[in-house]
Amino acid sequence: MGFSTPLSCRGAPVQSSSLWISCLAAMREPEPEPESDLTDPTPVDPGGLPGDSSLTTKELQQNWRAVKQGERPVKLLFEIPSSRIVEQMVSKHVVYEVAVMRSGGFDARRVFVERRYSDFFRFHHKLLEEFSEELEEVLLPRKLLTGNFSPDIISERRLALQDYLAKLYAIRCIRGSPRFHVFLTEQEQNRAHGLLRAGQFRLALEQLQDILEIEEKLLPWHKPTLIVPTLSAMAVCYRDLDEPEQAFAAAQRALPPVRRYGLRPHRAALLGLLVDVGYQTGRPVAQLQEELTRVKDAERGEASSRSLKELVIRAFV
Repeated sequence: MGFSTPLSCRGAPVQSSSLWISCLAAMREPEPEPESDLTDPTPVDPGGLPGDSSLTTKELQQNWRAVKQGERPVKLLFEIPSSRIVEQMVSKHVVYEVAVMRSGGFDARRVFVERRYSDFFRFHHKLLEEFSEELEEVLLPRKLLTGNFSPDIISERRLALQDYLAKLYAIRCIRGSPRFHVFLTEQEQNRAHGLLRAGQFRLALEQLQDILEIEEKLLPWHKPTLIVPTLSAMAVCYRDLDEPEQAFAAAQRALPPVRRYGLRPHRAALLGLLVDVGYQTGRPVAQLQEELTRVKDAERGEASSRSLKELVIRAFV
C-alpha cells in the first residue's frame, strides 16, 4: 500500500461542505468482556443494574435509561470533509481527509486519516480478490485521465469516495475483514513505528493514539486482539519516556486479550514489562511474576525471551 502525504505538506486546500453518510452495521454476537485483574466492587442485582437497596425510584429509572442507551446499535460514520492538492517536484496529487466516527451512544469523536485515490484503488482491488461476489454492486469511482485537479471533479470524487466507504461497511463480511482495518491504519502504523525506531517516542505516541482510537471504533466487528500491537507499542514508548504509570496501564490493558486468544510471544513480553515497571512503581507484582515464570517454563525458546520492544520493532520492519 502506498503512503499518504504527511499533514505537513503544503498544497492548495479544496474545501466543501460536509455530508455524513452513515453505515448501519448490525453487530455480530458480542465478544466476551475483557478479563481484568481487578475486581469491580460494585454489586450487581439480578436485573443487571448496579445494586443498591437505598436507590430511589428516580435513580433506578436513570440507571435503566443508561442501560437502554448502551443497547443502541453501533453505526460507523464516514465523512470526507475536505481535500487538498499536494504539489511535488515533478508531480502533484489530491489527498482526501477521511473522518471516522462511531455513533449509537458510544462516542462522537472523529479521527482523521489522509488517503490518495491510489490508496482507495489498491484497497478496492485487494477486496475484489476475496469478496468479488459481494462487491458486484459496489463500484469505486472511476479513474480519470484528465481534469483530476478541477474543483468540481475533486468535490464530486470526494463525495463518491465517502459513499463508497459507507457501502463497503454495510457489508458484514467486509467490515469484519482485516483489510478494512489495514486500509484505515497501516500507513499510520508504519509512520509510528518508524518514529519509534528513530527514538522519537513522543511523536510516535501521537500517531499511536490516533490508531488506537480508530481500532476502538472497529472493535465491535473484530477480536479484542486488534488493539494489542498498538497498546504494546504505546507501552514501549511510555517506558522509554520514563512514564512508568502510563506504560503499566497500556500493557495491563493489552494482557487480557493476549491471555484469552493465546498470543504467546506477546504474553511473556507484556508480563516482563509489567513486572519490571510494577517494581519501579511499587505495585504488587508477585502474581504477575509467578505467571511469567510459568509461561517461560512452558515456552522455552527464543519467542519467550524477546522483550516487548523487540516484538514491537520486528512487527513493522
